[in-house]
Amino acid sequence: MSDKRPLGREKNVTSGSSGVHRRGDGLGTGPVGSQNGYSGRKGGGSTMKRAAGGGGLLTVVVIIAYLLFGRGGGGADLGGGGGYDNYEPYEPAMTETVPAETAPLNAETAAGSRDKYTTIKGNGADTVTIMVFTCGTDLESRSGMASSDIGEMAAAKFGSNVNVLLCTGGCKGWKTSGISSSTNQYYRITGGQLIPLEKDMGDKAMTEPDTLSEFIKYCAKNYPANRNELIFWDHGGGSVSGYGYDEKHKSAGSMDLAEISEALRDGGVKFDFVGFDACLMATAETALMMNNYADYLIASEETEPGIGWYYTNWLTRLGSDTSMPTAEIGKMIADDFVSACNKRCPGQKTTLSVIDLAEFANTVPADLGAFADSVSRLLTEKDYKTVSDARYHTREFAPDSKIDQVDLVDLALKMNTDEGRALADSIRGAVKYSRNSSNMTNAYGVSIYFPYQRTSYVDTACSTYDRIDMDDSYGKCIRQFASLETSGQIAAGGSSSPLDSLFGGTSGGSSGSAEIIGQLLSGFLGGGRSIDGLDSSNTAYMKDNPLSEEETADYLAANYFSADSLIWQHEGDTYKIILSDAQWETIHKLDKNMFYDDGTGYVDLGLDNVFTFDENDDLIADTDRNWLAVNGQPVAYYHTDTVKNGDEYTISGYIPAMLNDERVKLLVSFDNAHPDGRIIGAQTDYHTDDLHPAAKNMTELQSGDKLDFLCDYYSYSGEYLDSYYLGEPLTVSGNLKLSNVDVGDGAVLITYCFTDIYNREYWSEAIKN
Repeated sequence: MSDKRPLGREKNVTSGSSGVHRRGDGLGTGPVGSQNGYSGRKGGGSTMKRAAGGGGLLTVVVIIAYLLFGRGGGGADLGGGGGYDNYEPYEPAMTETVPAETAPLNAETAAGSRDKYTTIKGNGADTVTIMVFTCGTDLESRSGMASSDIGEMAAAKFGSNVNVLLCTGGCKGWKTSGISSSTNQYYRITGGQLIPLEKDMGDKAMTEPDTLSEFIKYCAKNYPANRNELIFWDHGGGSVSGYGYDEKHKSAGSMDLAEISEALRDGGVKFDFVGFDACLMATAETALMMNNYADYLIASEETEPGIGWYYTNWLTRLGSDTSMPTAEIGKMIADDFVSACNKRCPGQKTTLSVIDLAEFANTVPADLGAFADSVSRLLTEKDYKTVSDARYHTREFAPDSKIDQVDLVDLALKMNTDEGRALADSIRGAVKYSRNSSNMTNAYGVSIYFPYQRTSYVDTACSTYDRIDMDDSYGKCIRQFASLETSGQIAAGGSSSPLDSLFGGTSGGSSGSAEIIGQLLSGFLGGGRSIDGLDSSNTAYMKDNPLSEEETADYLAANYFSADSLIWQHEGDTYKIILSDAQWETIHKLDKNMFYDDGTGYVDLGLDNVFTFDENDDLIADTDRNWLAVNGQPVAYYHTDTVKNGDEYTISGYIPAMLNDERVKLLVSFDNAHPDGRIIGAQTDYHTDDLHPAAKNMTELQSGDKLDFLCDYYSYSGEYLDSYYLGEPLTVSGNLKLSNVDVGDGAVLITYCFTDIYNREYWSEAIKN
């Protein structure tokens, strides 16, 4: 198979299916499937072919509403209870071998970098104050994750020269006895005990800058030290969303990077390191902002498993030597974190990096600016495809959340420019240590926001860049890219005008085609159109199109995917689509969708990258009547991304479910070592399309957990009706087995979704089987 074709996963087909059947009444929760719904499913997808012997055409119009969710919540404040007296933390082996692919600690700082803010006295003469800003939120009220980490801190051995101070809040029900759910409080951990310092600091949102700065000032005044550390504990959302989700003050939103900067500036403390025990905060934007306030940043590129950092070992080690070099502290935190996650939640993707902010500020901005200019140059020279291909194939983090954060080194190298290679070198120099799980390839320690999956956040991101005084060259380059991507989506027709119908099935490039595209662009820019959540209110970036309107129209007319080609050629039991290499080069992603007819409507079974190519590299549809199942129960499954690194691959997706009556995404992974796939954990599903921090993954499933699988249900005319339980409840006992099983006796509709270089979806005609 050509390496220019999408990669399909292998199927493991087994017997013993319980069949597809929905259960009970509609749940009224809104769709549980793909966040994009099927808003692009039109054009070629409006007809069906029967898989056995033809039988005529049946018109089906499938117009499915965009997924709109609301955050869960409600409920009164709960008391304490539980405590951590009997907590038994995981203890990773101190001598555990670090994988060969992990680079050794690099403690040197590049010449020309500023002096460190913190002067370490040496010989154990240093005093350390560690400020842990602990917004417990649903991580604590549901699962006691903050209490577990507090227990790990209390289990550490350190003396009076180490002050571990906590600010608690943002949670409706703490599991540790004594911590209030009605007011913010300050605590000190000493002698294995949690000692209250301030029992009532007011019921303030933990995502407000003043709440953070007030805590910093208190700690600095009452526990002065020559080494100060700050740890943010909660959810995290990366460069655009920032830190924190306070379940008591949801309307306060997150604390974005500019607000974090405001709080740190007002707090008046220079930190030895700032750490995020939160998801997705190891970004270039965070590092550039944080340089004004700290010497090192310790954070994760990827979402964190719910167990978070492991605190006991490094706090004990620091207690025995308060002069321990900061980079070595960071290395120990990273090693223990990944080791603990490998033991307690195997298969979940983990990353943690230690970034020298002095070196980062010294070496990265100029190289990042030059790299951004080189990307802008490619776009201006009408080479959008090169940029889009590089972006799509770059390691992406939390892809199902569509926050558009990618590894910066991987992106720079895949752009294949001198400027990209220089930027990669400077990033790798500033990252003093990074540690990843074995299934996390192409992650080098620093990510960056680069729009592709959802361009509606570009204006928000660039506003944040302005507020943290980030050089505009990078903001300009992503605005230019997003403008061309959105133009490609507009040309594809948005909500009502598919490109293939506009062009009558031609390959594009005629003056008439460019003229029609120009009319569509003018209509959108004039405020007369909207597509997929984009309109004049969130597309100011369109003003930075690197090409004129006429040049854009000409480029799109010559570089688009024609949906006219999505016609199945039926040969016996085989269904084939023949596309030219040039057409395949415009396709990034390919997924199979199956609807199951249960007698009164359609059960949506999701999207799976199941397909093959013949000796001529033509697409062969998978028309077998089987689908992914858990222990023989067919489930709805949604493929999110595929990462290839040479012959190595990781295919990721999720299964919508209820875990012990909480809505989750069961995270599924297929890779070389596990070609049949495995469930690697469960992540809380906040079912919202609003900008919000990504959830820390929950830990692995436990024996006795109750699972109910979920599915979306549609009428025969394609109208979304409701979401239902799918199959019977399952009680977890041992490892859950993934395989493909027969779906049952009902008819199925099989379509394929082709996603192009503009992130626009095209649907094949449907096969009825």
